[in-house]
Amino acid sequence: MKRLAALTLFLFSFFLQAHAQPVQGVIVRLKPTVEGAREAPLAARDRMQAVARDAGVAMESDRIVGTRHHLVRLPAPQQGEALDATMRRLRLHPDVTDVEPDVRIKRLAVPSDPGYAFQWHLQSSTAFAAALNMPAAWDLTTGSASSVVAVLDIGVRLGHPDLAGKLLPGYDFVSEVEFANDGNGRDSDPSDPGDWVSAADKRSTLFNSCDIENSSWHGTFIAGQIAAATNNALGIAGINWKGKVLPVRIAGKCGALLSDLLDGMRWAAGLTVAGAPANTTPARILNLSFGGDQPCSAVYQDVVDEITAAGALLVVAAGNESVAPMRPADCNHVLAVGAVQEDGRKTSYSNFGAKVALAAPGGTSSRGIYSTDNQGTTVPGIDTYGAKAGTSFSAPLASAVASLMLAVNPALTPAQLVDRLKASARPHTVVAGAPLCTVSGTVACNCTTATCGAGLLDGPAAVIAAAPGLVPTASIALVNQPVAGSVITLDGSASVASVGNSVTGYQWSQVSGPTVSIVNASSAQASVTLPVAAASFVFRLVVTDSAGRSDDALVSVTSMAPASASGGGGGAMGWAWGAALWLLAGLAWWTRRSRAQL
Repeated sequence: MKRLAALTLFLFSFFLQAHAQPVQGVIVRLKPTVEGAREAPLAARDRMQAVARDAGVAMESDRIVGTRHHLVRLPAPQQGEALDATMRRLRLHPDVTDVEPDVRIKRLAVPSDPGYAFQWHLQSSTAFAAALNMPAAWDLTTGSASSVVAVLDIGVRLGHPDLAGKLLPGYDFVSEVEFANDGNGRDSDPSDPGDWVSAADKRSTLFNSCDIENSSWHGTFIAGQIAAATNNALGIAGINWKGKVLPVRIAGKCGALLSDLLDGMRWAAGLTVAGAPANTTPARILNLSFGGDQPCSAVYQDVVDEITAAGALLVVAAGNESVAPMRPADCNHVLAVGAVQEDGRKTSYSNFGAKVALAAPGGTSSRGIYSTDNQGTTVPGIDTYGAKAGTSFSAPLASAVASLMLAVNPALTPAQLVDRLKASARPHTVVAGAPLCTVSGTVACNCTTATCGAGLLDGPAAVIAAAPGLVPTASIALVNQPVAGSVITLDGSASVASVGNSVTGYQWSQVSGPTVSIVNASSAQASVTLPVAAASFVFRLVVTDSAGRSDDALVSVTSMAPASASGGGGGAMGWAWGAALWLLAGLAWWTRRSRAQL
């Protein structure tokens, strides 16, 4: 619907509780004394006290919040009509621009795992611009045991205490015994024996093209990112608290054979692989943090198409060479994930370009991604935790969030998962002074949608995109024309509760404009008498449902001066004026669901 000049209706969501709860204070925003000037704290407090005195509002104390906001503590808790009256008296004062209750926001779900403090990438984006906001997502869902993510990697340390009860029976697809490093070829043991390459190995013909390196415990690390046992006062938090990991070993020393990798992909998705037992717990999400330096081949694409048709989404790392992604990230129907550092800039190493779907935290040498690990430099040692960096660890974040989406809406197809992950991504950040990402370069840079995908992975937004009915939706309609001096009705009766619940509360308040009285402010329909002079107003509606979740909507109203009376032909003229006025008073809205308040 087009935006029209006279009336614009915006709907958007905040994390608010219902205003009907008792509050001990209100937050008052004062007009600036001089344009652009900052008022001294003592003078600001004196002015706030004078405003309260003039408004007839008793205040116990005043604390400055931000630059022009004051937290006015009331002598006793207020709610309902008493609170409305207090706010209305304050809002009538000419020095006041806004008043809202100091409501209590319930704590979002935060796991008890001691290592969670190191998992900056899961926390609020207000602390780290690239973080996933997972506490808000966990208030909507903590996952499902039926949400299976396959980790196609070097295997997993099956005995890691933070993976206890989280691993399904997997399979080892590494076919060459020397590279498998476990004394045999393909079998039902997907554990990781270590993938180190020693100097002696390097001198041999078999391993002379390999790099000397310690064991990486790469698959163990990724499994913990996705589904480490959570809220168990141990180790770290996995993104899918209830989810399961299907370990599929496709690599050993020096990486994976393409044939082993493709067989592993097919088996993970529940397709038949010769010589391997049937997979009784196929995965809907396949995480592959392995890549190559060649474009997507026909065979690779064929297998991707097969698993997609089977209902599985392949999530892949974009790569760490700071160039355009190669296979599998450049294949069709995959979700390629690039890496950003904590401030949202593309990391210096992440591949980028048109094939990247979105970006997620990948860490840097100074602030890595923290997950399950092992102390062994060759063979397995003590199970522990550690930090790593790379797009290998960006992809599992997207895999895990996708598994939460399936937990709330198992009917989503791979294409729908990709579309909703991209649509729900937050806009890329812009760090002052940082260069824009271009076609080449190995420096941290500001992403664009052309270089780093749709945006930054956002946990709660993705979950809500998967199943919008998880949260209530506030909806406002204007019943009649906003003519100066008339009474308008604000109608919130079209608001809906989250699925399985009912709307239990409505609360209307005024955000801006000349102060007016709202009649029936705690009902679905409220009325306002507009001043005789034309003016603009913003009103807020908060709806709360029986699950304790709330949503907030704003409506912007611009009143028009009434038409003047006229002589002959006035009936036709008045009708034309009224029709034009009503057309000008069009509605346009943009709605975004709120995160649940539990």
